[in-house]
Order: sequence, then structure tokens, then C-alpha cells
Amino acid sequence: MHTTILDHVKQGQTMTVENIVSLLTFPEVDSLYQAANECRHNNMGDDIYLRGIIEFSNICIKNCNYCGIRGSNTEIVPYRIPDKDILNTCQKMVDWGYTSVVLQSGEDPFYTTEKLAKLIMVIKETTPLAITLSVGERDEEAYRIWKKAGMDRYLLRFETSDPKLFKACHPDDDLFVRLECLETLRNKGIQVGSGFLIGLPNETLEQLAHDILFCTQLNLDMIGIGPFIAHPNTPFADQPNSFNSDIFYKTIAILRLLNPLAHIPATTAFDAIDPNGRDLVLQRGANVFMPNATPMAYREHYQLYPGKPCITESSDDCAGCVKGRIKRLGRTLGNDAGHSFKNPLR
Repeated sequence: MHTTILDHVKQGQTMTVENIVSLLTFPEVDSLYQAANECRHNNMGDDIYLRGIIEFSNICIKNCNYCGIRGSNTEIVPYRIPDKDILNTCQKMVDWGYTSVVLQSGEDPFYTTEKLAKLIMVIKETTPLAITLSVGERDEEAYRIWKKAGMDRYLLRFETSDPKLFKACHPDDDLFVRLECLETLRNKGIQVGSGFLIGLPNETLEQLAHDILFCTQLNLDMIGIGPFIAHPNTPFADQPNSFNSDIFYKTIAILRLLNPLAHIPATTAFDAIDPNGRDLVLQRGANVFMPNATPMAYREHYQLYPGKPCITESSDDCAGCVKGRIKRLGRTLGNDAGHSFKNPLR
């Protein structure tokens, strides 16, 4: 039965929750991973695109129950990186061979629509970098202005498609508002990235299967997922992940098979559970690597979860490390902006 379902998903047939649960419990993992890697190779090629992340503010007004930069965590050292240092880092990214920058922060009201629009414009004027913004839920006008300023992409994870589970994790958020933001971004012609956490407290395989199918229905340009890891200074501190690591990697593989033209990053959290985690993800369907380009003085203060790698390394060291990893995997470095493979203007 498992093999038949794998054949069906490879052929692009419609999947059900039951089908996905069957694949998540698929015993022949090598066959699943091989199928996902072949799908990635045939549809996305062998390039790995580097999208450097600058975590420019760790101030957040939200109180997600697992996140280390939640507003109620008084033990973090708050910071905002000056614009000049952000721009300097972007210039360095070009030298390192990165083709995209991801500007990420907590939901910090200091960064108004106008402030971020000005920053986006200067980056576009001074570098060839594609720009992804990830600053949480904003209104339609903000997305319009940022796109006009030069923003190419927006990343906003829905985290779970189950409303009750979402509310348990995000007490001051609304899943449907978040989904409306994703729809607005799509309607504005912005490349959209979203995704979910794997193994939230008490999550079932059926709920995870729903997330996989829901993610696929969104027709995303980029799918970013990672294992749930609670920060110790949060209400979920003692909550373990609901699944073992095999489920994490199977989820990546299944998403690739269902989304052959989506960019899928090897997110940092995979290295937090296994030093070679991101390498494994890149061999099981992923095609994007997101090195930490945050200036070293700030890195230790942006820990969404414990065990985050690379917080004591310089951005130069990270750039050299990731290129070495790509070479060891026998893959090549993407030298274009890495825009959506679904975008007809590509």
C-alpha cells in the first residue's frame, strides 16, 4: 500500500489525509527520499540558492507560547540594528555570493511602513539583491508600498492550519487574519512564502497531514518548515516535540513531491536537532540555504528556540561554511536571484 501511494504522489495524483499519513509512516524511507531528491533535480535543478538572513530587530509585541523573543520574555536583551549596519551587511552579501536578503524581525511597531520602504529602496539602489521581508501581519497598504519600493517576496508562516492548535500556540493572534494576509500578498503579485512547525504540542499525524495538504493548496512560491523547539523562557518550555526526527525529514520529502516547483529551504532549526540536519534536508527535497548574516554582536539575542546554531560565528565564517557544505553535497551555487519558478517573468 505504501509503495502504491508513493507511485501515485510521484504521478501527481490527488492525495488525501489518509494517503499523507501513510507516507509519513512509510517504512522504506530511502525510496521516499530518493523520489523527493529526483523530483527536486528534475524540476528545480541542482542549484542551491543562498538567501542571507538579517535579524534586524528582536522586539516583538506578540506572545507566541513557544518563541524566545515573545514580548513577555524580560530576559532578552532588546535591539534594533541601525540601517547603516544593515546596508553594510547587504553589501558584504554580494561579495559572499548571496543573491537574496531576508529582512526578518519580531512584530516591532517601531518599523513603520515608511521606515521599511525607505530601507528597501536603498538596498535596491545599492545592491542587486532580491529582497524578502518577514515582519509579521501588516495591512494591505503596507504590502503595496513595500512592493513599489522594491520588495520581491514576503515570508509569513501560518504555523498550523488547525484553528484550535493555532490559538493554543498564538493566544493573541488569529489564524484567519494570517491567511487573509497571505491572500492579500498573492493578489498584490508578491512572491509568497509560508509554512508550518512540525510537532507542535499534542499534534497528531492527521493534523500534520492537513498542514502538508493545506500548504500545497496555497500554491506557495516558497515553503519553509521546521521542527517545533520551545524556548525555555516560554509557557511551552517543557513541551517536547510530538514526533521523532524521521517525521521531520519525511515531511520535507512529501512537500517536495507535492510541490515540484516551490522553493524549499533547509531551515536553521534542522541543524539545531542534528549538526548535519540541513545537509540531510538538501538531499531530501530542499534547494535553498538561508545562512545567518546578522552581525555577530546581535546573534545571541535573537534565539527563537534553544540550540540555535552559528550564533558565535561571524558572517564571513558562515559564508565560507555554507559554500563548503554545498560543494561536499555535489551541488552548485545558484548565481541568479532565485525568483519563483512559478513566475512567468522568471
